[in-house]
Amino acid sequence: MANRAFGVINSAANYIRVEGLHDYRPIGAFSFLGRFRVIDFPISNMSNSGFDRIQVCLNSRPRSIVEHIGSGRHYNINSKRGAIQMFFTQNNGASSIYNTDINAYIENLEQIERMPQDYVVIAPSYMIYKQNFQELLDQHVASGTDITLLYHKVDQAKEFYRACNVVTLNRQKGVESLERNMGTAKEKNISMDTYVMSKEIFIDLIKKSRKESSAYSLADMIGLACNELDVRGIQHKGYFAAITSLDDYYRANMEMLDFATSMEFFKSDWPFYTKTTDACPTQYFHGAKVTNSLICNAGLIEGTVENSIIGRNVHIGKGAVVRNSIVLAYNNIADGVYIENAVIDKWADIKHVKKVVSNSVTPAYVKRNDRL
Repeated sequence: MANRAFGVINSAANYIRVEGLHDYRPIGAFSFLGRFRVIDFPISNMSNSGFDRIQVCLNSRPRSIVEHIGSGRHYNINSKRGAIQMFFTQNNGASSIYNTDINAYIENLEQIERMPQDYVVIAPSYMIYKQNFQELLDQHVASGTDITLLYHKVDQAKEFYRACNVVTLNRQKGVESLERNMGTAKEKNISMDTYVMSKEIFIDLIKKSRKESSAYSLADMIGLACNELDVRGIQHKGYFAAITSLDDYYRANMEMLDFATSMEFFKSDWPFYTKTTDACPTQYFHGAKVTNSLICNAGLIEGTVENSIIGRNVHIGKGAVVRNSIVLAYNNIADGVYIENAVIDKWADIKHVKKVVSNSVTPAYVKRNDRL
């Protein structure tokens, strides 16, 4: 049944802001575990589910996403009839309240209407999880529901998931409302911004939004539709991360340093694809010490690395210590520098400042191209 649905990868709402990292790229282009980009996960889920027509919404700074996705061949999509298409939106500025996912759909409505499939599966580019969309589609069709929504039960809704929507369900798993998480309670059903519906209903919601408000998103329209349509929730089990703040980004990466968590998530029967970069292995010098860390290739490690994720082409000098940190690609951490609880963006050179440490939950952030 997979060829009965096409996929749409949605962009993050314009009120979602990840401090620092967001200045240079959309969340979908954020590096994850040094090897992947966040958008690799929803595209791989669709590819593994047998979907071969996928449309990607781009609402701001699209260069890095376009470069990364390229032709889409590395996602193992049927090369004869399959395709990944980009939905560009150009009528509004990046920070405009009118720069919504719905606006991107309106600008590309002709493409959506031309799709030969009967159903659409919409997934976000800023959440990391594993899901067989084929099974979700089958459940949706069998239930006769208008819209199926995926949600995840969490017990940290006070501290995290603050920019996400909360799903209120009735006893029959019917969705009564979709509202922003205000951090009022620990336990909440967090919307995974993942929906299954007929193409007809999808187009209808897009067209209706013009009458409601130009600032509405698809989630807003589905929230309004709960009164008229049969919207049902299906609970997702397994690993789930929503990258809607620097804290979320840091925590999601760090959770994967737990061996059991990463082994459960990364399995050979459900591969996550990415654009590979060929490079020589990382070189570990005499005196280097590495524990519980993920180190990418082409690095030079002379110092100590603990509980950290180190991207490609990173140099960590003699006597330097990197603890509980994420160091993105092409960074130079000079001799004797101490880094703890930090996110270091690309192309930084840290040599004069000898300490970069955060004592709070939020990690310290070093800007791209910074010379410290």
